[in-house]
Amino acid sequence: MHYGIGIKDMPENMRPREKFLARGESCLNDAELLAIILGHGTKNMSAIDLAQLLLVKYKGIRGLKEVSLEELVQEKGIGMAKAVSIKAAVELGRRVGLDIQTRATIRSPEDVKNIVMEEMRYFDREHFRVMYLDRKGGLLAMEDISVGGLHSSIAHSREVFKNAIKKSANSVILIHNHPSGDVTPSREDIEVTKRLLEAGKIIGIEVLDHIIIGESSYCSLKSKALI
Repeated sequence: MHYGIGIKDMPENMRPREKFLARGESCLNDAELLAIILGHGTKNMSAIDLAQLLLVKYKGIRGLKEVSLEELVQEKGIGMAKAVSIKAAVELGRRVGLDIQTRATIRSPEDVKNIVMEEMRYFDREHFRVMYLDRKGGLLAMEDISVGGLHSSIAHSREVFKNAIKKSANSVILIHNHPSGDVTPSREDIEVTKRLLEAGKIIGIEVLDHIIIGESSYCSLKSKALI
C-alpha cells in the first residue's frame, strides 16, 4: 500500500499557505499556488502532488487555461468544485492582464510587457497585436490584427495602419507571442517588422518597436538592434 506525504507532514516553512503568509505570493511556484486553490489532494496524493501532476499533464498554466471543465473533472481528485476554482483563478489572471489603465503611457519595452504579458504568454497560437500611441506615448488603443497558426502570424500593413489613421495615432508598437516560449526573433519576424517600418515611413506613422512575448520572457527587436 502506498502512503503519500501530506502537506501537514511537511515542515511549516515548506507548506504553501505558510510560505505565502511569511514571504508573499511571489515566493511560491506554480504548483504551490495551484495547491492553495485546490485546498487538498487525495488519500494518496497531497495537494502539491496533485497540482504538479496537473501542470505536467497540461503543460503548465497555459494548458489549464485551454482545458475544458469537462476534461478537468475527469482527473482523479478533481471534482466539479475544484475544477471551477481552477478555471476561475486562471480567468482572473487573464483579466488582470487585460485590466490596463486608460491612456497608460508607454515609455519602454518593459511598459509593453507589463500590460500584455499575463494574457499573451498563455496563447497557444500566434496573435499579432498593435498598440496605438499619441504624440506623448499615451495608449490610445490596443487591437489584435490577426491570429496565425502555431508558428506564424500574418500582419497586413493595411490593417495596421488603417486603424492607426482612424485613431489619429502618432506611432505604433507591434506585439506578437511565440507559443513555444522561445522569444528569439525569426527571419519572418524581422522581415515583417522592416516591411511595416517602411510602410509607416510612407504615411508618417512611426513603428517604435516590435515586442515578442514568450512564456516567461520577452524580446524587443529595437533593443536588440534588429530594426
